[in-house]
Parts: sequence; structure tokens; C-alpha cells
Amino acid sequence: MVNNDSCCFAKILKVIEILQNSTNDSTCCEEGCDKPFLGPNQNFICYNTRPVQFYTRNGELFEVTYTEGETTLTSNVFRVERVQDCCCKCRILQPSTTPGTNTFVATNSFITINLKCMCVLKCLDDIALENV
Repeated sequence: MVNNDSCCFAKILKVIEILQNSTNDSTCCEEGCDKPFLGPNQNFICYNTRPVQFYTRNGELFEVTYTEGETTLTSNVFRVERVQDCCCKCRILQPSTTPGTNTFVATNSFITINLKCMCVLKCLDDIALENV
């Protein structure tokens, strides 16, 4: 068993995982990665994803290559699906190409990240994703 005290991202990402799987109202209005609700205001419960980005220890934005159909793409934006110890299973998010829609689209591609290899966690604005 890994001591999660040495893996600070695991605690923050676990909060995000719980929020994404919950529709409970919250009375707290904090900002940042660990605010206890999704969306810009706790009165709007339509958001289901807090997209995240990771930076490696050498300061580079972490990106992955994945395949959609016969097209090879690259992404650096992810949706937290499950956190266990210092590992995080993430869904790869693809930038939307349709004007006037969500900023990102959920893919059917997943990765597992060793959080001890990451140095910075950046949260993007909460969004509503379809098919998650």
C-alpha cells in the first residue's frame, strides 16, 4: 500500500473523481482544483467534468498519442476516471472541432498515470461532456 501523503495529487484528483460522480449540492464557494462543486456556480449542476492537465518533472506539458478510427491524434487534456493510491486512470479528451459546442469531446481512449512522475496539476474550467 502506497502512503498517499507522499502523493499530494492523489488527494486532489480523488476529490475531482468524487465530484464528477456526484450530483450533491454544496455550500462552499472555494476556487481551485479542490473546490467542492463542478461549474462556475454551485447552483448549476449540469457540469460533469473538471478537465486536467499534467506537467512532468522537467516542466513539459504531458501529452499522449492515441488513435480515433484511422487517425492518430495527440492530446494533453484528461478526465479523471479513477484514483487508486498514486495511480490515476484518465480518459483522453479531444478538442472539439464543432463551433458552439463543448470545448472538449470524450474519447474512448484511456491511460493510467503514475502521479509520482508528475510535478504540476492544472485544472481547466468545468464542462459538461456527453457520453461519459
